[in-house]
Parts: sequence; structure tokens; C-alpha cells
Amino acid sequence: MAALIEIERLTKRFGGFTAVDDVSFAVDRGEVLGFLGPNGAGKSTTMRMLAGFMPPTAGTARICGADVVARPVAAKRSLGFLPEGAPTYPEMTVTGFLGFAARIRGFRGSELHDRVANAMLLTQLEGVRLQPIETLSKGFKRRVGLAQALLHDPPVLVLDEPTDGLDPNQKHEVRDLIRRMAPQKAIVISTHILEEVGAVCTRAIIIARGRVVVDAPPSVLEREGQSLDDVFRALTLGPPPADGAAREAA
Repeated sequence: MAALIEIERLTKRFGGFTAVDDVSFAVDRGEVLGFLGPNGAGKSTTMRMLAGFMPPTAGTARICGADVVARPVAAKRSLGFLPEGAPTYPEMTVTGFLGFAARIRGFRGSELHDRVANAMLLTQLEGVRLQPIETLSKGFKRRVGLAQALLHDPPVLVLDEPTDGLDPNQKHEVRDLIRRMAPQKAIVISTHILEEVGAVCTRAIIIARGRVVVDAPPSVLEREGQSLDDVFRALTLGPPPADGAAREAA
């Protein structure tokens, strides 16, 4: 059975600059992949290509078997995407925006109402449901973005900094939600928060200079007395691999 997310030799160039360089990996149902890297490493560009929001220069990405370029509608039906910055329509209320997103997804009537209500329940937005999004804190705006990604209960979630701007209690709630959803989904989380990887991820990929430098469970990366922070710094501050190959921890 094919993985729910398949990325093969994905590459993105902007003129003479290569932002993502021959990246390949797959994510199965039940996996939560932490996608790590310093600023400018190519994380967000990879996730935008996976979500079909940016065409690759070369390579392919598939969601539930659907190529994101050749079959974009089929791929996006199976995807919940929280992009960087969680863009919304700020003048809309929370309920209005989620209802708008649900209609785009094809929901109508009582099913639309139920989908919106469940997404707000999962992300604990009921208390601000009638507020314009522009009046919300950064953390609540992030939760609105997460709610729209969950509306259609997709098998694949791609979440760029899902706990950015949340307070410690809110971070705990979102991480607990991810753990509860994980058995039925393939989830990719891009984050700068290394503790988040240890808390919710079953696997970690570190990308530097557009290339995968390690792909292993967090418990493997932290062995021999090294913290994940130590491993991250060593891999992202050091020189690139001589042969350009990705390193895999045994």
C-alpha cells in the first residue's frame, strides 16, 4: 500500500538559486513527521510544493496517489494545509470564514454547520466564534487557520508552524489534538520548536541548504547523550555532505 504522502526528487529553483534540491521522502498513515531546518533551508518552499501552491522545477509530489500538479483537485481533497502566516479574510468573523471555507469544500446545509462546529470544538474557538478575525490575537488567528485545515477531516495534514503564537496551554492543547488525530492520518509539521518534535513526532527530517541531511526518529537522533538541539546545530551549521547524499541515522 502506497504512502499517503510521496515526494520524489523535488526541486525548486529561483533563477540561479536552488531553494529545494532533490528532496525525497514518504509519510505513511500513523506517522507524524517533524520537518526541521534553519531559516531559508527550504522547509516552507517544500511544503508549498507538496500542497500544490507552488509548482516544482523538477520532481513530483503525490497526496493519496494524486500528483499535486497533474491532479491538483484530487490531491487537495485529501489535504488539510495550514500555511505560513495562516492567511484568512480578516474582516470576516470566525464562523463566517469557516463557513466560507466549508462551502468551497462543497459542504451545504446541516453538514456545513456540523463541520464548522466540530472544527471550532477541536480548536477551542467557540468563545470567539462571532468576532472578526482581525480582532483576534496571533494565537487565535493560528487556531482559525488550523480549524479550516481540519474542516473536511482529510487523511493528510501539512502544518507549517501550527503552534506559532500560542501560549503554553494552547500549545499543549494543539499537540494533544495532533496526537489524537495521528493514528488515522499522515501529518507533516514544519516547526522551529525542537521540543515539539520530541513531544508529538514519530520521525524527524532535518533539511539544510535545500537538502535532506538526516531522516530518523527523534529518539535515535538524541542517543549518545546528544540533545535534539545539539544534533540540529551540528547538522545545519556544518559543511554540506561531500557527495550531496542525505544522511540517514541507523
